[in-house]
Amino acid sequence: MSTITIAKSRRRSLVLTDEGARHPFLVSLPPHVRSEAPDKPLRAAWVVTREDIRGFASAYFASLAAALVFLL
Repeated sequence: MSTITIAKSRRRSLVLTDEGARHPFLVSLPPHVRSEAPDKPLRAAWVVTREDIRGFASAYFASLAAALVFLL
């Protein structure tokens, strides 16, 4: 009788881990992905632009017109 030996293969990740990342997803990312800073500065969170006002007004009047058509 012959015996069959099965070699256990070790599971290797594709990306080396970085334990300093402190989060399971960030650990799996390569260091050059995590170290990049944003290219351009982000605008302030609550700055209202002309496009914001125009979009709100058009949505408001479209909803008002739809409600009036439905009611009348």
